[in-house]
Amino acid sequence: MEYNPFSLEGKTILVTGASSGIGRGIAVECSKMGAKLVIHGRDLGRLEKTLSMLAGDGHKAIQADLSKQEEIDRLVEQSPTINGIVHSAGIPKICAVKYIDRTLLEEIVNVNELAPILLTTGLLKKRKLQKKSSVVFVASMSGVFIGNIGEASYAATKGAIAGFIKSAALELAAQGTRVNTICPGLVPTSILSLSNEVFTEEQLKDTMYGRYPLKRVGTPEDIANASIYLLSDGSSWVTGINLLIDGGYCLT
Repeated sequence: MEYNPFSLEGKTILVTGASSGIGRGIAVECSKMGAKLVIHGRDLGRLEKTLSMLAGDGHKAIQADLSKQEEIDRLVEQSPTINGIVHSAGIPKICAVKYIDRTLLEEIVNVNELAPILLTTGLLKKRKLQKKSSVVFVASMSGVFIGNIGEASYAATKGAIAGFIKSAALELAAQGTRVNTICPGLVPTSILSLSNEVFTEEQLKDTMYGRYPLKRVGTPEDIANASIYLLSDGSSWVTGINLLIDGGYCLT
């Protein structure tokens, strides 16, 4: 077979939040590139749906609630040795600054910030993450490159991850492991279902879609392709970056 630096053949990849949206898209596309997948989600029915969509065989699904430390630990224990991980699990929250309270902040920080960091450290401690692996966090353009009204708490968690990977990349470079983030623009499947109590589809089209120079919003496959790049040997000299995938939004 002709050499392809972006192939994931022979690699086992863990994808969190794979029961829907971006996480599902990443898992499906990685399987098409030859990876064996370990997929995580909270909803077993939707997780099994993702499992049925994967190309190839030998894949594994693990149900866990990453807001709970004991379930993070269980995910680590049940995971095989892996060559890469994509931290896609996360929740958006729309809330004005003056209405942020401890309960809301703890909920979003637990899932978006603490869970992926603690999952990574757990995998390292249990030696489940092989040397020369790739760790990919799905962050956001919000909090890393831009700010949006109502997204202060959400942006804080994504900005924290963008900072975390800088030091983590330096530390893990000694074992050849790379650490990066992907910072997507708007991908409707991951946002609309959780924020349509605030914005309707038509409002989003009127206020946001038109700000994308490439005249469209993102798809899970757009983010999956960036994940494949960062997981593959094609990015073997890339670490500590926040990769912006936004259709030109931040140019405007």
